[in-house]
Amino acid sequence: MKQRIFTTLGVEKIAKNTYDIRLSGDTQGIDRPGQFVNIALEGLYLRRPISVCDVEGENLRLIFKAVGRGTEKLAAAAPGTKFDVLTGLGNGYDLSLAGDSPVLIGGGAGLPPMYLLARELIALGKKVTVIAGFNSADEIFLTDDLAALGARVIVCTADGSVGTRGFVTNALEALSGTYTHVYTCGPEPMLKAVWRTCDTDGQFSFEERMGCGFGACMGCTCETITGHKRICREGPVLRKGEIKW
Repeated sequence: MKQRIFTTLGVEKIAKNTYDIRLSGDTQGIDRPGQFVNIALEGLYLRRPISVCDVEGENLRLIFKAVGRGTEKLAAAAPGTKFDVLTGLGNGYDLSLAGDSPVLIGGGAGLPPMYLLARELIALGKKVTVIAGFNSADEIFLTDDLAALGARVIVCTADGSVGTRGFVTNALEALSGTYTHVYTCGPEPMLKAVWRTCDTDGQFSFEERMGCGFGACMGCTCETITGHKRICREGPVLRKGEIKW
């Protein structure tokens, strides 16, 4: 974990309640897709954990939904605004387990970490498929960016307004037998459904409310088959076989 000051380069609204913020600072603590940062916001006691979408040199990209006071403050940040950021948090995804044809599944705010993951897997020569799940057309984001990397992108909307009607598991079922590993991030009901549906091993990134973000407060502890684990410290990524629903 490293504590650093980052400077806002710009913020853009890219979908319903969804913002893309670019920051500049010391990113050396971020070395694996699936990690997150924890941002201090003026006037608020708890930092806000946000998954890393992309990192390149000193440039950090985060995509988040504005759903409360903290993320609304972040969405309103003007260029030049400085933030106190804890970086290098979380264990991240293990790329060595991908096989030749991994499938990446992101639901809503769980899609951003799939970008850096897809970029690095494609650089390794993997044939990457991304399943992106949303409620409706006005919530869709990042799919064009993922396609530009060279990933096959399958969009699912619950209301059928774009792409496959239904949930990410509908698309996953249609891919049965064609993928070698599953990487996923999203709300717990989605993770449970993917866990039941996937026919390979997988890595599941959990979204939990975190007090400290680095394992001190024990507030995000969950039970696994090998005992209790802190989502912020031993997670947020857990292997399929250790998850206890």
